[in-house]
Amino acid sequence: MQKITKYVLLDILRNRFMIAYTLLLLLISFSLFMLEDSTAKALLGLMNVVLFIIPLVSLVFSTIYLYNASEFVELMLSQPIRRRVLLTRMYGGLAFSFFVAMFVGLGIPVLLYAPSLQGLLLVAVGSMLSLIFSALALLASVITRDKARGIGVALLLWVYFAFVFDGLVLLVLFQFADYPLETPMIALTMMNPVDLSRIFLLLQVDMAAMLGFTGAVFQKYFSGISGQLISAAVLLMWVFIPLWLSIRKFNKRDL
Repeated sequence: MQKITKYVLLDILRNRFMIAYTLLLLLISFSLFMLEDSTAKALLGLMNVVLFIIPLVSLVFSTIYLYNASEFVELMLSQPIRRRVLLTRMYGGLAFSFFVAMFVGLGIPVLLYAPSLQGLLLVAVGSMLSLIFSALALLASVITRDKARGIGVALLLWVYFAFVFDGLVLLVLFQFADYPLETPMIALTMMNPVDLSRIFLLLQVDMAAMLGFTGAVFQKYFSGISGQLISAAVLLMWVFIPLWLSIRKFNKRDL
């Protein structure tokens, strides 16, 4: 079964888009570190790349790749291979390829210019977001057979997590301003991996002024090691829940 993961991994790493994506990350990372006068400013610039570009690329590329691999999936399922095993192996190949791209494009510059805890956490969060949005892409491709619709669902997910969610949070704040909202804000923050990652990273560099209301609440109640553990646990749930739902849907799917 490891041959499936190896095949997917090598196939993706040879893909021109993945090579261009890795080189783009490498170029952006080195440019920020060389142009900024401090590593802290460069890390803040890279944080925007981690929070917006990486989820978008992970979603779109994974969705397109999974749809293009439909014939390969049908061929593998004609063999005595369980559907759950095939899907998890394909996801493993996708996830590891994005990890390689992250390490080369972002990890190497960070290790050279900012080998600190903040830099390592930035790379770790970027890798985690790649895993999360690859899992969401897997779920989108399993839910619908139509490629255009699946890509549309993936793009809508990115727009929602990157932009729409913050607007909904502000709407809730304005509508229920007279009520205590600390606990609901914590729950809402955990429902968006991008927002949770942003707050987690800003907490590490002590940028309280940039956190906003949800970040200030999170800093108040979950500062220190407890906040880090809770953030990591919730982000891991964002990987496993979409993957579990994808496996359940794929097992019932009529090929």
